[in-house]
Amino acid sequence: MSTASATVSRWSRRFVFLGAIYLLSWQVLTVGGVSRRVAVVVGLYGFVFHVLFGKAYALVPTYFDRTLEPSWAPAVHWPATGGGVALLTLDALGVAPVGGVGATLWTVGVVVFVGTLGWTVRGNLTGSETATSDANADRRPVDRRANALVPVALGYLLVGSYALLSLETGLAGPFDGYAARSTHLLAAGGATTVLFAVGFRLLPRFFVASVPRWLVWVVLPTGAVGPLALALTIPTGRWFVLAAVVEATAVAGFALAVGSLFVRSDRRRVGFYGPLAGAVCGVLGASLGIWFALGGPIGTLSSVHLRLNVLGFLGLTIVGVTYQFYPPAVGTFRGASDRTAGFALVALLGGLGLEVVGVSVTAPSVETAGGVLGTVGALVYVWLLGRLFRDRYG
Repeated sequence: MSTASATVSRWSRRFVFLGAIYLLSWQVLTVGGVSRRVAVVVGLYGFVFHVLFGKAYALVPTYFDRTLEPSWAPAVHWPATGGGVALLTLDALGVAPVGGVGATLWTVGVVVFVGTLGWTVRGNLTGSETATSDANADRRPVDRRANALVPVALGYLLVGSYALLSLETGLAGPFDGYAARSTHLLAAGGATTVLFAVGFRLLPRFFVASVPRWLVWVVLPTGAVGPLALALTIPTGRWFVLAAVVEATAVAGFALAVGSLFVRSDRRRVGFYGPLAGAVCGVLGASLGIWFALGGPIGTLSSVHLRLNVLGFLGLTIVGVTYQFYPPAVGTFRGASDRTAGFALVALLGGLGLEVVGVSVTAPSVETAGGVLGTVGALVYVWLLGRLFRDRYG
């Protein structure tokens, strides 16, 4: 491995581990009872995006038949977004009025990320060059279309981050100051579209199976336009209903694709159950979004919607895929096994299920039990990743 590749791999692991730390922090804070804003900052910005940042640095250049340049960019990005999320969390908790500084650091890191990937693929912006081998030539049509969604996701990430910055600093923003618009641009736009784009390239190879192409043609265009439609129309109106249906179509189509891969695959690895569980949670979360759009009462269900989408759809998928990149069983320490990894995954899913039930039927004790179980799952996940990284990479 070249020095540049080793540098990128090292920083990719640091992003992934930082994301895991934020997952654990989110779970602990959830047990203590925190606002939706805190959950968005720690869960979405801290956990989901840092893992996606790390793997995007490692995967996107390869998918576009390029090498990341400059290779030192992640070293600038990591402290910016990592520190930015920490400051935004302190502000959201009411500890210190540092939201403006936190949002600025976050945006600086995002600009470095988008700028670096943009510069890296500058001669192949549409992703027509896929580096797909001749042995997988039948996958090239899907690979090209999946690549084309990456610039869309980066655009959502930039606009959503600037919308966040404008909210925290008072700068003129692209919208009316309604925080849910920036959240949906980042969650449904920046994070979910990356999941669609990378997922359609990565998951078929993990499962050693093929996705029905008609699902790809449904998911990619609806996934591209859905987040913008949501951001422009939320929170009410018939156009908001249409936007919710479009985004739900993308999520449901992706869920069907994951289910199809699972059924068609001859393999059964612990990591496969993460995307499968995430797909089910995504459908439930999107269905709840349609319910809101149709005028259904929101109340405490907004937290259920957030948890199903961020911890369920995005989070469980991320945890499962992480196990594919860093197989637990390759560790030489006690507890390095698929059983340990599976326990963490089941605890996260079970905890989420109990939380959803507890909130839905107004049973605080059940909700708390779910939070505690999820915290145990997150703790095991962090411990397992940390030991694997130390065991394999020093």
